[in-house]
Amino acid sequence: MTIENYYLTLTCPNRPGIVAAVSTYIYQAGGDIEEAQQFDDKASKRFFMRVSFSCGVSAQTLREGFVEIAKRFELTWQLRAVKDLKRVVIMASKLDHCLVDLLYRWRIGELPMIICGIVSNHPREVYASIDFADIPFYHLPVTPETKPAQEAKLLEIIAQSKADMVILARYMQILSDDLSTKLSGRCINVHHSFLPSFKGAKPYHQAHARGIKLIGATAHFVTSDLDEGPIIEQDVTRVTHGDTPDDLVRKGRDLERTVLSRALRYYLHDRVLINGATSVVFSD
Repeated sequence: MTIENYYLTLTCPNRPGIVAAVSTYIYQAGGDIEEAQQFDDKASKRFFMRVSFSCGVSAQTLREGFVEIAKRFELTWQLRAVKDLKRVVIMASKLDHCLVDLLYRWRIGELPMIICGIVSNHPREVYASIDFADIPFYHLPVTPETKPAQEAKLLEIIAQSKADMVILARYMQILSDDLSTKLSGRCINVHHSFLPSFKGAKPYHQAHARGIKLIGATAHFVTSDLDEGPIIEQDVTRVTHGDTPDDLVRKGRDLERTVLSRALRYYLHDRVLINGATSVVFSD
């Protein structure tokens, strides 16, 4: 008998007995629960749960047996064998610090995933110093005239590669409302985040001119509202009057890399569940 590791995630209207039913089912299937986290959202009256367990029963058999519980509690759920890695498309522009960081963490096994492709609005020559190994590269230059056609090509790439998620690794093109809607829940972006917020060109220079004392970065799901999707991860660092705009850019790059890689790691381990305009992120 082969023992497999599984992730089970679920959400449903909250009511008594959910945890008991789930844990009993896993026990009766011969499974061993290794980690379980749950959250009862009082505002939405919804329940969220993630269970990591090992079991000698196949994923298909476990899913078939779980259907009765899912119907009883009106569950939205997913059960995945850990070995079945999620498939990801990474999009980037000239700023390649997040792209390079994700590739490094992938190579050392920190981010267990299958990279189906790298998409950029710039040609491969821009990344001449980066080893993409055998990862397919797609150059999709974007202008106002070509944007609809290029977004259609992007959707074809995602569909043909069977990608589960799209990662905007400092991709500097704004996605159309139509594309954002089609990728709802399947696209993660990272951007600088300040209080107050500085948008447009050279945000770190704007922040420096205002004497900012904190800079930050946010990773979130993409929606048609620019930078307003459910937040997955954030971080900040302090800056002082002695920091130059270049210092802020350098510190900002570090934050963006760290925040995006954390958000992707949570997603790859099924720790992120969307809860309306926000998200539930079970810590690791």
